[in-house]
Amino acid sequence: MAAAHVRFGGVNPNQPDSTGRLLRSMVKTVPEKHNPTVQDVARAANVSTATVSRALSAPERVSEKARKRVEEAIRQTGYVINHTARNLRRQQTGTIVALVPDIGNSHFSNILKGIESVCAEKDINVLIADTRKPSMSRSKLQTYFSRNNVDGIVILDGDISVEEMRRSNLSLPPMVTAGEWCADPTVPVSLVDNLKGAGLAVNHLIECGHHTFGHVCGLLTHLPGRERLEGFRATLEQADMDPAGAWVFEGDYSMEAGKNAAQAWLALGARPTAVFCASDGIAMGFIATLHQAGIRVPDDVSVVGFDDIEVAQHYIPALTTIHQPRRAVGSSAARDLLALIEGRQPDNRHSRLDPWLVVRDSTARLAAGRA
Repeated sequence: MAAAHVRFGGVNPNQPDSTGRLLRSMVKTVPEKHNPTVQDVARAANVSTATVSRALSAPERVSEKARKRVEEAIRQTGYVINHTARNLRRQQTGTIVALVPDIGNSHFSNILKGIESVCAEKDINVLIADTRKPSMSRSKLQTYFSRNNVDGIVILDGDISVEEMRRSNLSLPPMVTAGEWCADPTVPVSLVDNLKGAGLAVNHLIECGHHTFGHVCGLLTHLPGRERLEGFRATLEQADMDPAGAWVFEGDYSMEAGKNAAQAWLALGARPTAVFCASDGIAMGFIATLHQAGIRVPDDVSVVGFDDIEVAQHYIPALTTIHQPRRAVGSSAARDLLALIEGRQPDNRHSRLDPWLVVRDSTARLAAGRA
């Protein structure tokens, strides 16, 4: 059976004539149409492919100017997002990681409970990384994140810099902070209102009739520590007392800091009769050291803590403190992170939860006749 011939306008391109050769040439040189790619969009927008990817998957991490250029380039090129392929590339794991500086600290364990309670409702697993372990170096964490092992990160460690992490790894998953501040406007923050908490503590001591005050600070390299000091001074000023005359000792939230502060307090010529400590751990170390020196709390000095950890109510004396709703802080942070993972915007990027005063036995009215 003779082979069929394809004819173009009455001309057979298989025939050995000049017209056929011309048509064969035309057929060979017609360019194949291809679907626009991310690279095409990047060239049209004059940005990197990484910027295009971020504009599509995490637009809050891209400047408005760059985002508009990418959107216009998509319209020009006709690029169509392949959602199935993009989800496969994302390789979502159903797992998030919480970066915690001290797993044994009940302050952090309560925040973690809040995180886990929200994630459990969505069948999301929570991994916990103790960032202070020698084996958990920053480079090891970065390597772990770069392998797409988790869908999101909750930062509870105030020493971890989001900016530094992003410089080292441009493809980090969404991040939020819990109990700590982050200046990056794209990172949601959930923490207690430290200024209000400090105000509650100092006002309670003022209402107890005290006139001389001290404050043992938390870490002043972290926003919570700075805000508790700021709240301490601002409340004294509002009560027409000179904050410059108050005794201030710089600590780091630990019981050891409380012990060191107590030794410094004992060495003072004029000792303040009321001391606000930036954490319950500080307050307990402070009280224990004073007890060893024969100083009675609250008879000789009233002490207020901050956190309301579980042991605070069982301490001797039971500790007056500022209750920090740590589980609620963790729940808020987890909800924000899951929203980002699902491509939604959190309801509130900066959540400040209200603390409250819990009055127990470590504070008392100033005895009559005492300065």
